[in-house]
Amino acid sequence: MKVILLQDVRAMGKKGELVEVSDGYARNYLLPRKLAKEANAQAMNEYQNALASQEYKIKTETENAQKQADALTDKTVKIQAKAGQGGKLFGSVTAKEVAAEIKNQFNVDVDKRKVSLVSEIKTFGTFMVEVKLYAGITASVKVEVVEA
Repeated sequence: MKVILLQDVRAMGKKGELVEVSDGYARNYLLPRKLAKEANAQAMNEYQNALASQEYKIKTETENAQKQADALTDKTVKIQAKAGQGGKLFGSVTAKEVAAEIKNQFNVDVDKRKVSLVSEIKTFGTFMVEVKLYAGITASVKVEVVEA
């Protein structure tokens, strides 16, 4: 009997998967506990629609991330910072500040956790930063730290 899982079932599959199980296992265990539903015509139609919806969502998110990556690649983000003697900054430039400046200068929303700094930025100069926009899609951005 084919069933569509409504919850994760150990050794069977994850929620939303279509699996083939024995009739007794489905009737006596999965169906009464609402762990699965029988894969009839209506359920199969809903399953196909859910798969198509999920594929469309992934496709659009990937396209949006690629557009953002193209907009950010080889761009320079200027950040002003205060410094003491010898050109050392008071504190450091953080990923949060870099994400905020990307939003201000290029109007691209970037989560601060997706900005990866190679090392702490504690001096003036130009640094390369990698921004992860989506699975497998990244953009390299130059961060130029100048005196305020």
